[in-house]
Amino acid sequence: MAEGKRKGGGGGAAGGAKSPAPVARLLTRYKAEILPALQEELGITNRLAVPRLEKVVISMGTGSPQQDKTRSEAAGADLTKITGQKPQVRRSKIAVSNFKIRKDMDVGYRVTLRGRRMYEFIDRLINTAIPRLRDFRGLNPRSFDGRGNYSLGVPDQSIFPEIDITKITHTQGMNITLVTSTKSDAAARALLAKLGMPFRREEQTN
Repeated sequence: MAEGKRKGGGGGAAGGAKSPAPVARLLTRYKAEILPALQEELGITNRLAVPRLEKVVISMGTGSPQQDKTRSEAAGADLTKITGQKPQVRRSKIAVSNFKIRKDMDVGYRVTLRGRRMYEFIDRLINTAIPRLRDFRGLNPRSFDGRGNYSLGVPDQSIFPEIDITKITHTQGMNITLVTSTKSDAAARALLAKLGMPFRREEQTN
C-alpha cells in the first residue's frame, strides 16, 4: 500500500509540471545571426562583449488626475495591454500649480521590460507598430544619449495591435527607451539596425 501511495504521488508531481515559456523569435535570431555578425563587424574577440539589449523602458505622462481621472486609468490599462506587464505608477517630484499638480501626485506610468517580454515587445514594435505610423519616413538615427541608449516617441497607442481603436477614449503618447550593454552610440546603432530598427538614411536628417 505504501508503495502504491509513493507511485501515485510521483505521478501527480509529474502531471503538474509546467512547460517552459517559448523563446522569443527575435532573441533566437539575435543569438544565431545578429550576435556573430556584430562580433565580426565590430571586431570584438570576446563573444560576451558583443552589444546586447539590457532593458526597454516605456513611459506615459498623464498629467493631473484631478483634471481627468478616467484618462489616467485608461492610460494604465492600455500600457498593460501593450507590454503584457502591470505598469509602475509615477508620481510628481514637485508641485506645479499651473497644471494643478501637487507633490507626490500620480502623473504617469512606467514599465521596464527585460528578457523574453523585452524581445517580444521590440519584435512587435519594429514589425507591426512602427509601420503603422502616419507618413513614416524612418526613425531618427541620432536620438542616442551618448551612452549607447536610444529613445523614440510614439504619438499615440493606436499603432499597437493590442489596442482596439474603437474603444480609445483618450489619445495617449509614450516614450520608449532602449538600453544597451554598450556605452558607444555607434555600436548601439549597429545592434539596433541589425535587430531591424528602421532608421532613416543620414542624408535625410540634415
